[in-house]
Amino acid sequence: MAQRGVIVSAILIAVAAAAGLAIRFAHLGLPFAVTKYGGSALWALMIYWIVSTVAGRWSPIRSGLTAGVIAVAVECLKLYRTPALDAFRHTLAGIILLGRVFSIADLVVYGLAIVCGVVIDQMIRTGRRGGRG
Repeated sequence: MAQRGVIVSAILIAVAAAAGLAIRFAHLGLPFAVTKYGGSALWALMIYWIVSTVAGRWSPIRSGLTAGVIAVAVECLKLYRTPALDAFRHTLAGIILLGRVFSIADLVVYGLAIVCGVVIDQMIRTGRRGGRG
């Protein structure tokens, strides 16, 4: 399967990150569920794009599984408490990178977002646009 170009990869990562930050922090008047889970979905999608870019020769499915492991590990890290880690979690970087509260719902959202990333990536790499033919 073909690799994505560097420019396309950079755009995908930047769009996922920017959209996720906008949903979470821009006070767009969106419903809480969209703010909470949309940001989480875009975070996981960004992780997928990063993994699939760094490991460009991997299949989208392998990249998706790796991104899923990373997302689950970061979510489970929320269960581990130390004063230094908790202090970091209360900074902007900590909120963005690690989050603060463990959520099984986030794990479901991460999985769905990563699956969407895999499907989109396969379409990009094979040149399909999602239509017939």
